[in-house]
Amino acid sequence: MTAQPETLVRTLLEELDAGRLELPTLPEVALRVRDVVESESSSARDIAEAVSSDPALAARLIQVSNSPLYRGRREVDDVQSAVVRLGRELVRTLVTSLAMRQMFQATTEAVDRRLRELWSHSVQVAAISRALAGQQGLAPDRAMLAGLVHDVGALPLLVRAEEDEALLADEAAFDALVHEIHPALGRAILERWGLPDYLVAVAAEHEDLARDPGTPPDYVDIVIVANLQSHMGSEHPHAAVDWSQVAALRRLGLADDVSTVELAAGSDEAREVEALLAG
Repeated sequence: MTAQPETLVRTLLEELDAGRLELPTLPEVALRVRDVVESESSSARDIAEAVSSDPALAARLIQVSNSPLYRGRREVDDVQSAVVRLGRELVRTLVTSLAMRQMFQATTEAVDRRLRELWSHSVQVAAISRALAGQQGLAPDRAMLAGLVHDVGALPLLVRAEEDEALLADEAAFDALVHEIHPALGRAILERWGLPDYLVAVAAEHEDLARDPGTPPDYVDIVIVANLQSHMGSEHPHAAVDWSQVAALRRLGLADDVSTVELAAGSDEAREVEALLAG
């Protein structure tokens, strides 16, 4: 018998608090590359060797280094040159991106559709976040990764739906369940992955539209605004939000100029990033 949404929320939170909830893990190659990237003593050659242990990842980095966003005067055809061109931060972002993409797989049609929609949304938010960050003096590649992982907390819920397809019988109830619990699950997942605090904060706080910690603008603000923009014109509840009440807009200095967000979302840069991540 399928649990009611309220019961499932309580059960999942209890399992999370007790450390019994099965959370998605990053593949070994992603962990290995991350460790090498974060080591101050590692060289571009060291990073390239770690990346090259996964041919698909190596090919992806070379492809990205020759994309319109990052290409230089000559075409790159080896992993070490790609690492040098892209830099440590972007290599880590792309490794995490590819690892996450591999997690968005399902065996049932209904859950597979949900995962594809979630991935598409995450990519769009990542692209808008990158474009907005450049206007705010924040690191574009960090913002891109923040947008990419903001909804990662939905993954355990979709795993449950694969185990019990009846959860998707009432899609509105399931959406409400995801909305309520995915920030807490996202925090737990990113903490388990050992990702930086700014990414953990994005996963945990991006649904808090009134959030105003009294600090300088940050990546949570960027993702909140990008997330809202991504839903414009849709049937999602965020499409009906009164933007004048969104603290992140004020914190970014955009309260009176929402058109800036629209321009960022529709920019060539955003489209190129979206195509890059979706590919």
